[in-house]
Amino acid sequence: MSVEILCSECGTEAFLTREPVYEGLKKIGEKLSCSACGFVFPSPESVPYKEKEAVPQVFTDADRSEKVEVFEDGENRQFCRYCAEYVVNPFMQYCSFHKKEVQATDSCADFKPVKDAPSSPLF
Repeated sequence: MSVEILCSECGTEAFLTREPVYEGLKKIGEKLSCSACGFVFPSPESVPYKEKEAVPQVFTDADRSEKVEVFEDGENRQFCRYCAEYVVNPFMQYCSFHKKEVQATDSCADFKPVKDAPSSPLF
């Protein structure tokens, strides 16, 4: 993550460079410096961060629409995932009727619903 600053030493817009400071093998702090001129700031509070510009407002609350329903009631129940011929194992998803590999969201005209299927879809 880069942090932009307005360097108080050289007066340019630059990035803040953070370098770890070690005492032996133990990290004891960070050296904060200007990437343009190398000026080292004495403390984190003395870093002149660049003000973030306001993010432009593109959409308003009037642009929000109601919830979009992609499927009609029961339409998504025709997926292979809900078919009695659908077999799942750790290596593939398989249609035992057509004898081929399928995906859970595939569908076909030979759909047979599973007996005792849950009334609400799991997707």
